[in-house]
Amino acid sequence: MHSSHPLTASAPVLRPTGFIARGWCALRRGLDSLQAPALLAARLYVAYVFFASGLQSLRDWGSTLWLYENEFRVALLPPHVAAVLGTAGEVLLPPLLALGLFGRFGALGLFVVNAVALLSYLHALQAPAILFHVIWGILLLVVVLWGPGKWSVDHGWMKRRAS
Repeated sequence: MHSSHPLTASAPVLRPTGFIARGWCALRRGLDSLQAPALLAARLYVAYVFFASGLQSLRDWGSTLWLYENEFRVALLPPHVAAVLGTAGEVLLPPLLALGLFGRFGALGLFVVNAVALLSYLHALQAPAILFHVIWGILLLVVVLWGPGKWSVDHGWMKRRAS
């Protein structure tokens, strides 16, 4: 039995054709071409933030130790060890992230440094500072999950190994 009701009749599948399909493909190509510079911008921004913080910690090591002893609450680590590890992470990992050299490793390491910093100092941070840590964490997570992109040392090595 065949029904003539419009909702039960099989409708043709609509596929974008012609102008719409070409426009969509062009938009996708354009957006794809922006992935590498966007990932580079994210890497450079976050690397700068953490590297600058690490240099400041080194410049005023006495204040850094005081903060870890009195303000930061790093679980499971003595304050001096936490200060050394946190500062080392802020100084050593950003160049890896910026260059995209072991980019996922650098991003994951800074993600941990960021998370520990946020959790250790959350009691004293105001909403805008918390938001910055969340933004840095998201940008780092993007690199961890998708890699540092085509404009990275890692990508160059992978291309060289494939050929």
